[in-house]
Amino acid sequence: MVQIASLPARGTIRILDPAVGDGSLLDALIKRLPIETRKRAEIRGYDIDPSAVEVASQRLDRDFPGLKIRLEQKDFLDHVLNLQGGSDLFPTGEVQQPFDLVIANPPYVRTQIMGTRQAQQLAQGFGLTGRVDLYYPFLLGISKVLAENGIAGVITSNRFMTTRSGQAVRRELLSRFRLVRAWDLGDTKLFDAAVLPSVLLARGMSDPGEPQTDRILFSSIYETRDPAQSDASDALAAVAADDDTVVAVPDGRHFRVRHGDLDNGGDAEGVWRIATHTSDQWLATVDAHTWATFRRIGKIRVGVKSTADKVFIRSDWDSLPGGRPELLRPLITRHCARRFKAEVPAKAHQIKEILYPHEVVGGGRGAVDLSLYPKAERYLEQHRDVLESRSYVIEAGRRWYELWVPQDPAAWSSPKLVFPDISEKPVFWMDTDGGVVNGECYWLQCAKEDEDDLLWLALAVANSTFIEAFYDHRFNNKLYAGRRRFITQYVEQFPLPDPESREARAIVELVRTIHATLPCSDSARLASDLNALVWQVFGLTLEKVPG
Repeated sequence: MVQIASLPARGTIRILDPAVGDGSLLDALIKRLPIETRKRAEIRGYDIDPSAVEVASQRLDRDFPGLKIRLEQKDFLDHVLNLQGGSDLFPTGEVQQPFDLVIANPPYVRTQIMGTRQAQQLAQGFGLTGRVDLYYPFLLGISKVLAENGIAGVITSNRFMTTRSGQAVRRELLSRFRLVRAWDLGDTKLFDAAVLPSVLLARGMSDPGEPQTDRILFSSIYETRDPAQSDASDALAAVAADDDTVVAVPDGRHFRVRHGDLDNGGDAEGVWRIATHTSDQWLATVDAHTWATFRRIGKIRVGVKSTADKVFIRSDWDSLPGGRPELLRPLITRHCARRFKAEVPAKAHQIKEILYPHEVVGGGRGAVDLSLYPKAERYLEQHRDVLESRSYVIEAGRRWYELWVPQDPAAWSSPKLVFPDISEKPVFWMDTDGGVVNGECYWLQCAKEDEDDLLWLALAVANSTFIEAFYDHRFNNKLYAGRRRFITQYVEQFPLPDPESREARAIVELVRTIHATLPCSDSARLASDLNALVWQVFGLTLEKVPG
């Protein structure tokens, strides 16, 4: 950070940490400054915690006696909003001399915790929409105090790089800064926080909004099970390895290191990925063999949400004193997860049914008339207090006994592709038994009649090692231990080959066979043959996917 900074040749060098904490980041930064540069430094730090300010002050005064250091108990975001004339707390604007160096590790608090009023003020002040993490406005606030060609180094969560909620932040970062480099530190667990960390290095701009044309270097490091090709003293040191190298660290973990350019597909709000010559060629081949994406089949939906699962979802309906109520339907949960075809959970308490009080009324969804279902009515009345406490259901003009998110009652009888949100390997299966999908899973149904073959084709593609490689080339959003997030914004972009091609027809026939015969001793061989066909239909040679 210090090496690439364009610091003033003479006069004061202004340095800021807007969330100073215990002062460790400032301490490390100052130690990296050349002695002559350090003598000209003027250090500022803000934190809302007075005890943190005291600890940081003692630390920096001890390590750098005589240096100009001023730490304050202050809310950086209120300070920046005030500079914009947008804070109720500071009705008159302040004057802020820009900073040449900014280093920060902002907090990761969600707006649900911050409170509605402050969240709305932050969103309005920084032009953000949707769900806002506290570090979003911190990142953008830094652009307001960073000098032109000043340099900012920020440690933050990597969520904004790949999530829908991070779209506005990605756009604003590229318009308010000249990004120099980004590191996705993945599941290295370098910090105590549960988030997966990233580091951004960015220069200040005099004219925000000017499109960035400079190359942005992008690196990532994620745990893998592949054999190591080199060693490093720790995960951070491993980042220095060459591109596509697997590095072993002393605690036994192996990490795959990638280096390339930041690519967002030419869309300022697009997902950030690492682009290399190899990955770009690979994706170009896939694109050339892609007829459509999963979005063409239909809308991907999340399962039902009751907000009162103990009432609506049980495994012991047969044992109730009043007898088994009407309106019960089988519930598809993550415990049913198996590639191609659901399996019956091994444990009895994991075999669930849901009391589903919804039906199609006049071509739309509606609540059933409980008087027609006396056992269900009696059961729900016993839990009426609990259900009526869900005031948001009543306020939405719904009946007290309805599910909060019931989805379409007419949809459950049709074939549907079901998959869990998070898994290391893709686990997609076809439900043809009319089950109701629980909220921990997603599902996809054909929007058009007579297109079921597209759904079977998608089932084959989604369960292949090809889709693992596609996911990692296109999105590379992994959690701890290599687990991937199979969420709508990714799965809807999964590719489909031409369904009329000879290879695609063979794929559909084979995947239907696998589904019909599971479990059978030959299923592993059939799945292996299917996997090879999927690679072939996209113009690729079957390859080993990094674990």
